[in-house]
Amino acid sequence: MIQPPPRSTLHWWGTLFYVPVLYGLGWLSARPLALIFPQWRPDQVNLAGVVVALLLLLLTLPWRLRRSWGVEHPWQKLGIVVPAAAGLRAFLRGFLKAAALLFGVVVVLLLSGQSQWQGQLTAGQLLNAIALLLGLGFAEELLFRGWLWGELELLAGRQQAIGLQAAFFALVHPWYQLPAIEAIGLLVGLALLGLALALQRRADQGALWGSVGLHGGLVGGWFALQSGLISVPATGPVWLLGPGGANPNPIGGLLGWVGLAGLILVRRRWWR
Repeated sequence: MIQPPPRSTLHWWGTLFYVPVLYGLGWLSARPLALIFPQWRPDQVNLAGVVVALLLLLLTLPWRLRRSWGVEHPWQKLGIVVPAAAGLRAFLRGFLKAAALLFGVVVVLLLSGQSQWQGQLTAGQLLNAIALLLGLGFAEELLFRGWLWGELELLAGRQQAIGLQAAFFALVHPWYQLPAIEAIGLLVGLALLGLALALQRRADQGALWGSVGLHGGLVGGWFALQSGLISVPATGPVWLLGPGGANPNPIGGLLGWVGLAGLILVRRRWWR
């Protein structure tokens, strides 16, 4: 456990602006691509900007951790560099938890008559699901359960940081674009997910790969289910399925709340 660095090396303003500045640089660097590739859609240009921002994060994180955290081995501290066997076990544990949560959602949907099993998935859809599992899962976990959580521990203390990182994680997602009740449901679900992912990392003795497997498994797995494995009703009950209409997000509904709350309850001994 490292000692907090001198106050002059780590400040709240640096934590608050570090990632937004990287995101802004990535967004600006991607603007010329719209001229070079006029056939690209705006969302494709924006995605390229996100990729650039992620690369900037990977390049600058070691410097920031050495300078502001006072650590000699940044990637070990973030839980990325761990023994291969330990990392694989952690990833599989997280992925299996995601599969169990999604299995519960699917069972409820099938038994209630809200959905039907179709079992259709193209190679392209499968590749997209894997990309979400590995790409989005790794990027968001590195950002929130890696860098942000570590900075919050140094700034606010170990126990306060676990709640703060979940709050930041929930607030930066676009829950506010939904109607009021649906927005609150999604915000609560995101906060529960942030807590569950943090407890997963603690249970894995600091390795980040378990939370990558859990987070990526939920996102990629739900994408695969919606893409053709099951039929998702366009007008299903929001309180049960979560907001999103034809593309609901289960963590914003009762099914997601119950599953995540149960996972947190199982992991409660890792809270302290």
